Amino acid sequence: MLQPRKVKHRKVQKGRIKGVAGRGHEIAFGTFGIKSLAAGRITSRQIEAARIAMTRYMKREGQVWIRIFPDVPITSKPAEVRMGKGKGALDHWVAKIKPGTIMFEIDGVSPEVAHEALRLASQKLPVKTKTVTRRDYVA
Repeated sequence: MLQPRKVKHRKVQKGRIKGVAGRGHEIAFGTFGIKSLAAGRITSRQIEAARIAMTRYMKREGQVWIRIFPDVPITSKPAEVRMGKGKGALDHWVAKIKPGTIMFEIDGVSPEVAHEALRLASQKLPVKTKTVTRRDYVA
């Protein structure tokens, strides 16, 4: 009787980020948020830079939620290395973003402070974004 072959690991290739966000496209925790308008890959360093820019402008008031997580490993080979000899070493981690994904949320600050903090954070990100407000928010 044939048994299925045991797979040790699966190679994950780049692929394309197709479609729009089916989940994570509505504000769930805060009042204001950053929504992506394009697909792309955001590194863990870019996420951290955006978080620091937001919290620094908010003077550590209010609360920030990071709704994306860099769970895709990216490998690379050193410069000027010949082809072959296996897969390269782990270089960094990225989060794959679809259009419509809410990436960051803010609550506990005034609308003016929130919009400026989110604007500063969006400058650190490689995808085009827009600032959104919760539907049931009353100024």
